[in-house]
Amino acid sequence: MKGHTKHIFVTGGVVSSLGKGLTAASIALLIERRGYRVRLQKLDPYLNVDPGTMSPYQHGEVYVTADGAETDLDLGHYERFTGTYCTRESNFTTGRIYSSVISKERQGGYLGKTVQVIPHITDEIKNCIRALDKEDVDIVITEIGGTVGDIESLPFLEAIRQFRQEVGRENSLFVHITLVPYIKAAGEMKTKPSQQSVGVLRSIGIFPDILICRCEQHMTREHKEKLALFCNVDRKLVIEEKDVEHSIYEVPLDLRRQELDVYCLEMMNLHVNTVQMSDWEKMLDRLIHPKKGSVRIAVVGKYISLRDAYKSIYEALSHGAAANDLSLSIKMIESEDIEAKGAAALLSGCDGILVPGGFGDRGIEGKISAVRFARENNIPFFGICLGMQCSVIEFARSSCGLQAANSSEFDPGTKYPVIDLMESQAGIRDKGGTMRLGAYPCTLSQDSKSRKSYGCETISERHRHRYEMNNSFRKTFEDKGLKIAGTSPDGTLVEIVELPSHPWFVACQFHPEFQSTPLNAHPLFRDFIAAAHADGTKQRTAVNAQKN
Repeated sequence: MKGHTKHIFVTGGVVSSLGKGLTAASIALLIERRGYRVRLQKLDPYLNVDPGTMSPYQHGEVYVTADGAETDLDLGHYERFTGTYCTRESNFTTGRIYSSVISKERQGGYLGKTVQVIPHITDEIKNCIRALDKEDVDIVITEIGGTVGDIESLPFLEAIRQFRQEVGRENSLFVHITLVPYIKAAGEMKTKPSQQSVGVLRSIGIFPDILICRCEQHMTREHKEKLALFCNVDRKLVIEEKDVEHSIYEVPLDLRRQELDVYCLEMMNLHVNTVQMSDWEKMLDRLIHPKKGSVRIAVVGKYISLRDAYKSIYEALSHGAAANDLSLSIKMIESEDIEAKGAAALLSGCDGILVPGGFGDRGIEGKISAVRFARENNIPFFGICLGMQCSVIEFARSSCGLQAANSSEFDPGTKYPVIDLMESQAGIRDKGGTMRLGAYPCTLSQDSKSRKSYGCETISERHRHRYEMNNSFRKTFEDKGLKIAGTSPDGTLVEIVELPSHPWFVACQFHPEFQSTPLNAHPLFRDFIAAAHADGTKQRTAVNAQKN
């Protein structure tokens, strides 16, 4: 493509949680499938430099990019839908932007000037947007976090208003996502909130080119005509985005049926190439209409009450189930409930058990009990990050005679610190952005389950941790039957442990969920689901035989 990189800006109105990230990812997928090179980014209005120090209850999961940035979970949607990696240039916050401006001011970058929101903050925001203007990028899609009308969002909206003036209408597009609620008592849908949301945008100089309407029921022609009239948008550009019935991966196909991607390209004077979505349609069919049975997985976590806290875990499990042509049922269990009620009471009947990551000592003994239940009952088990560390603690206590074994994170005075602070983390005091972050290589043992799953010797996976398995206990573990299935290339960091005597017991220090996509399920999730289904089928067959 010759000329400027094109830009699509996605804003949201009326309420939060409208699915701006999913919509932006869906638009990117469709445009990519029409032959264009797309990059995505999200601009978040909160003052944290990144979400790395925020509680999952506040913000959901922290998504880690390959280059080590701790980012918003919407970047997970971007990567899963498009298959294109995001970077630290894909997520900027108010905190990061202000930090940059203040740093420049302290260095004398604005000598003689009064530093203000306009033009200095807005200029910095525009610089962040331009960070993705590269030779190999045709279109940049920028999602503005928050809701139109929020005070903290105003500098971002002003910046994209200015940006359009600078690049021209033919090189930019405003897409506004809004809510058209159904009022049950009145028995009708209401367009007024959307009209008011667009009114707020127009009052600051942004006139949406396309209106995407989130709704629970189908909109009528009258609804679209009213919105087109009062929001000054062509009726064909009022796009319905009704709640999908089965999976978020239906959204791109729904938007394609309404030719949203065609309108986007035409409005930016780009050729509309043919689109190929057959692989996506086949994947969706397997996801919605599995033919080989079902599998039930227990996820034992510390933040279960907020589903977004483990968003990538749940998505990766669904990818693994679809790859095996299975329907998936997830039983979400708070680890503290296991401490109160016992593992057997909550985990019996599950085909597989997954213990994900987390921080802090709350609920740890419940996670360790879940590991023990899986190990003792030969239930397929998958531990991730903290889940691996709990696996090592449990094995040390149960199989190595180290009853007081623990992590120095939870018990600094433990006699057996089988999990200890990484050497590179010693002396670090700042919490934000200081962990072992991003993609690192790992070498797999020749005869391991992990090597069989990956089908290669060297892999690269993303990390987010400060603690690791203590090598002082490594020989003890191996002598008692714990297999070191993966290490850093120099052999110093244990990345994967397995129990060869177990049907499927794999635990890894990294986060494989960040590299799973609906079209390419992560091999560990794929094979965990397969093992869980096989074991569950075997157990059900045995139970039925006893009954007969």
